[in-house]
Amino acid sequence: MKVAVVHDIPLDEERKEMIDAVVHALKSSHQVDPLPFDESFMLKVKHYDVFFNLSSSAKQVHVPALLELFYVPYTGSDPLGHALCIDKSVTKTILKHHGIPTPQFITAKPNEKVPEIDFYPAIVKPSREGSAKGLTRDSVVHDYDSLMRAVKRVWNEFSQPALIDEFIDGREFSVGIVDNNVLPILEIDFSSLPEGLERFYSYRVKHNYSEQTRYVCPAQIPHDLENKIKRYALSAFKALNLRNYARMDLRIRGKEIFFLEVNSLPLLVPEYSDITKMAKAANWSYEELVTKILNTALKF
Repeated sequence: MKVAVVHDIPLDEERKEMIDAVVHALKSSHQVDPLPFDESFMLKVKHYDVFFNLSSSAKQVHVPALLELFYVPYTGSDPLGHALCIDKSVTKTILKHHGIPTPQFITAKPNEKVPEIDFYPAIVKPSREGSAKGLTRDSVVHDYDSLMRAVKRVWNEFSQPALIDEFIDGREFSVGIVDNNVLPILEIDFSSLPEGLERFYSYRVKHNYSEQTRYVCPAQIPHDLENKIKRYALSAFKALNLRNYARMDLRIRGKEIFFLEVNSLPLLVPEYSDITKMAKAANWSYEELVTKILNTALKF
């Protein structure tokens, strides 16, 4: 088959590594080309049989929306699934409606009056960003003054609503799904980070301290808790109209599970990305992971 690996431009080093890896993984069985999502994209659609969507942010909605018009298969979720996950407050509202536990939250739109909350400590983040953008040490707040400083920073830097979440001080995990199969659960252990560094996925922890963060997969948790997480993950996958593959972040406090957010198009960087770590624990090679994603997309 002729496969187009769709990507944004320009590419940062992380995404360039991912694009190159996916192309390499598929080229032994298919004719594969990287294809930038630019003004000439529509003219090139007719030359390919299937599209591997590796776009980001709003474009991860735009790419499948456009491909739907051409009735061609593509990897990842459809436009609705991505749209429901781009805004974290929308995601959490749907999770809550379906009985999937998520921390208490409110959304603060730019320049609106922010009410006092009763669930300190809280964590403030941009509602529509990924990759830990906007998350800093000062994102965790303990009173109204620090809350407002964090909210205003989100408004000023990102020009979007701030999500104010109850901060769950517990163990952090990630769970991935490929073709309705839940991968081994990954624990992200921050205990080895330098003293004074925040114990959550802030932007600097995620991007500058990954080598000092300990990743345990499969996570060492009781079987009943593992099974409960997997059931919730599959329920969330269905409730959010997702398909093909996705990844979800959660925290556990005692025996309480809290789903934090859902990534409808997680990165597939070899070794580095959480979902590739999970696939490795499932004894899948990187090539097997990418091929499973591609083959599943052909069923839709």
